[in-house]
Amino acid sequence: MTEVFTGSFTQQEPIPEAGIAAAVAVLQGGRLHRYNTAPGEIAQTALLEQDFAAFTGARHALAVASGGAALRLALRALGVGPGMRVLTNAFTLAPVPGAIAALGAEPVFVGTTPDLVIDLEDLAARAWPGAVLLLSHMRGHIADMDALMALCRERDITVIEDCAHTMGASFRGTPSGRHGAIGCYSTQTYKHINSGEGGLIVTDDAGLMAHMVLASGSYMLFDRHPAGPPPEAYEALKWTVPNISSRMDNLRAAVLRAQLPLLPDRVARWQARHDRLETALAKVPGLRLIRRHPEAIRVGSSFQFALPGRNPAQIEAFLARCAARGVELKWFGRDTPAGFTSRHDHWHYAPHQPLPATDAVLAGLIDMRLPLTFSLDDCALIGRIIAAEAVSNAPAPPARPQGD
Repeated sequence: MTEVFTGSFTQQEPIPEAGIAAAVAVLQGGRLHRYNTAPGEIAQTALLEQDFAAFTGARHALAVASGGAALRLALRALGVGPGMRVLTNAFTLAPVPGAIAALGAEPVFVGTTPDLVIDLEDLAARAWPGAVLLLSHMRGHIADMDALMALCRERDITVIEDCAHTMGASFRGTPSGRHGAIGCYSTQTYKHINSGEGGLIVTDDAGLMAHMVLASGSYMLFDRHPAGPPPEAYEALKWTVPNISSRMDNLRAAVLRAQLPLLPDRVARWQARHDRLETALAKVPGLRLIRRHPEAIRVGSSFQFALPGRNPAQIEAFLARCAARGVELKWFGRDTPAGFTSRHDHWHYAPHQPLPATDAVLAGLIDMRLPLTFSLDDCALIGRIIAAEAVSNAPAPPARPQGD
């Protein structure tokens, strides 16, 4: 009998009871705005910032309205504005180049390797002294951060890390987001802690954080940021930094605070599910798994593999056959964007930049969500379905020469 998967690829785990109780308490108190506090009260948002700074080992943390808002605030703090160019990955999602374009700046795309990380040789070729690199750890794939940061120090490149897919990940023991000048995270519903929408920013630089706190919309209430810098860091900036109202509210912060202590366990559970899929697909002819750096701890909240050598019609047929058996897959090789999935040549607000090596990687790249609501048995079943359909859909091997 043909196996069919009946689970949902968009169903997340429920908010823990402690988060629900904290959210109800905020609702009952009516003080949802982070600066609307009773005498002697510390807002849930300020407490979340303290918790997240401690979790990442950063001096300062800021909670904001979304991951995209975090990226824009970080770019602004580094002085990015109209007419400037900013380096970023060609393989990422639309909010990353979107954050650059939103400031009137121009994304300069850097190629990706077959292992889905930024191509350091291409970065070296495209970079200029004093550049800003908005580095996307796309789908949780982490480059050799020691080599990357050495190159950036040599070229005087300032790094912002987009950690939307790497909250809880690390490279050689350093948490993702702590290699560059600023780390930006998302708490959108498909990320590693879930508030529907939201973002977090970390840095050790008092001046950068003061700029981001003011720009996020603190008015002159920056003293209510215990995870922020001291008051003197704001003095020269408070007259000139515009308020762009990107704050997180206390309701979302309350929901997130209860999830943050659960993150290490979630990372381990995602890894187990990712490993189960890799085991199921390790020996499938015509299917290539993505290699991970041996010293990177990634969060396996999504799964990618490649189908090299197939043409678009073959890949569309493979996707349709998997969908008919309940397995929802995305493809980065489509000519037009679909849902959350798009690529560099779809973003017409950026100048066209030929990237043939990256295009070859994306042409066969398949992507799948991996929620924690899936059991290990679910992952094994999904693996069997993908394997069967990949084999049935594989290109014919080349003909062997006749006689010798």
